[in-house]
Amino acid sequence: MSSKNVTSEVVSVDEQAFEKANEAVVDEDGFKVVDETPEFQATVQMEVQAKVDANHPDGMVDTSDERIYGATLEQEERIRAREAELERISARAEIGMQEGREKRTRDIAAKRSAERRVEFQKRAASVDPWADPDRDDPRAELTQEQLAVVNKQSMRLAEKLDGWSRAAIGRRMGEAVVDGKDLMSAVVGVFEELQTAPGQVVPIGMLENINRKEVSIEGTVTQLWEPSSSAISQVGLIEDESGRTKFTSWVASDQPWIEEGEHVRIHGVAKNWYNGRVSVALTGWTEVHFPERGRWWE
Repeated sequence: MSSKNVTSEVVSVDEQAFEKANEAVVDEDGFKVVDETPEFQATVQMEVQAKVDANHPDGMVDTSDERIYGATLEQEERIRAREAELERISARAEIGMQEGREKRTRDIAAKRSAERRVEFQKRAASVDPWADPDRDDPRAELTQEQLAVVNKQSMRLAEKLDGWSRAAIGRRMGEAVVDGKDLMSAVVGVFEELQTAPGQVVPIGMLENINRKEVSIEGTVTQLWEPSSSAISQVGLIEDESGRTKFTSWVASDQPWIEEGEHVRIHGVAKNWYNGRVSVALTGWTEVHFPERGRWWE
C-alpha cells in the first residue's frame, strides 16, 4: 500500500504575477525579452464574492460607529443623502408652522386688544357720553356757522399746542358746544384743558391748578443762589410770561449745570409744596433741554 501526501499551497494571482516579473527571460541570442504583465480582469464569480466579503462583518475594514452596518459605501451614501433631505424637509415644515403660528398669535392679540379698547370706551361712556365709540362726531350736530368758527379756532390753537392735531382740537370744541357752552367759552376751555394735559409744557403760572405730581415747564433762569445743603446742586428761580417758581436740582439727580439767564425746557419735574407755595425739583428722570445753546449764528 502506498500513500501519497498531496500538499497544495494556494498562491494568489497577484503573487504569481510578482514572481513572473522577477524572472529574467532571454532569447536564443542572449538578449533579454521584455514581457508585459497581462492585465487581469475580475470574473463575475469574483465580483459576487467581493460583495459578499464586503457585507460580511469580518470583511468590513471600517467598523467605526459612523459606518452603517452591512451597507456598502454606495448604499451608505444614498442613505445619508436621503436622511439629510428628510431633515431639510422637516426643518422647512417646522419653520413654516412657526411663522404661521406667530402670525396667528399677532392677529389674535390685535383683535383682543381692539375688543378691550372698545369695552373700556363703553365703560367710560357711563361717565363721559362722548367716550362711546358708537356715538357720531359731535361736529355733525353743529350749524354751518358754528362749524366754521370751530374749524378756524382749531387751526389757530393747533399752532400753539404741541402734539395736538387740528381734528382732535376741533372735536373737543364740538363736544363743548353740543354740551351747551357758547363758542368763546368752548375755545377758552379747550385751550386751557389741552394746554395742561400730560406731556404738554405747562405755563409756570398755572402749576398750582394742575393736579399731577410731574409736569413739564419752560422758562428763563432769572436767579441762582447758594445751596443750603451739600446734597443740592443748584437752586434758583425760573419764570415765563405767566409767572415764576423755585426750582431745585439735587446732586443725586446728576442733571446738567444751568447758567443764570439761560432759557431751558424741563420735562418731568416733580411738584412740591412749601408754605403754601408750589415749587419744582429735578429728579433722575427729569430731562433738561437748552433750546438756545449752540446757536452761534445769533
